[in-house]
Amino acid sequence: MSPRILLVLLLAAVSLARAEARFVQTPYASPKVVLDIYLDDPAKLGSALYWLRGILLPLSSPPYHYDPETIKVVMHGTELVTLAKKNEAKYNEVVARMRYYADMGIEFKVCGLALEDYGYTPKDLQDFVQVVPSAMTELIHWQNQGYALITPQILDKKFNIEDIR
Repeated sequence: MSPRILLVLLLAAVSLARAEARFVQTPYASPKVVLDIYLDDPAKLGSALYWLRGILLPLSSPPYHYDPETIKVVMHGTELVTLAKKNEAKYNEVVARMRYYADMGIEFKVCGLALEDYGYTPKDLQDFVQVVPSAMTELIHWQNQGYALITPQILDKKFNIEDIR
């Protein structure tokens, strides 16, 4: 048998003998996170909230006993309009999701400077929102407290999962 054929057979055998992927239970220890949400379109907020879900779901299952109060969400882009009481009907779904997370103990903080830019005051916003002086100083503060910074990146969906898998 030629060495080339032998090599092909050996590689095929190794390929067939490979085991499947394995699940690893990473020992997460009290993760603290601050999400920096700055979106160019308020319609993207629903997708950004999936990043929050991606943190909560695994950590709220055993063996973890995660405290949602160690999550802060800082908002300072066009998504601010979703928090205005006058826009609640238009953005009802994302407002309901944020309220659900807020009831769990997650803090939603809005940049006071951006709030002024949009012509809103604290009384214009949902009752679960905290207005902070500046998104930038708030992000710095929480990072200095040991919180990991996560900035959701919401891209335009180009492919259907079924078409590419």
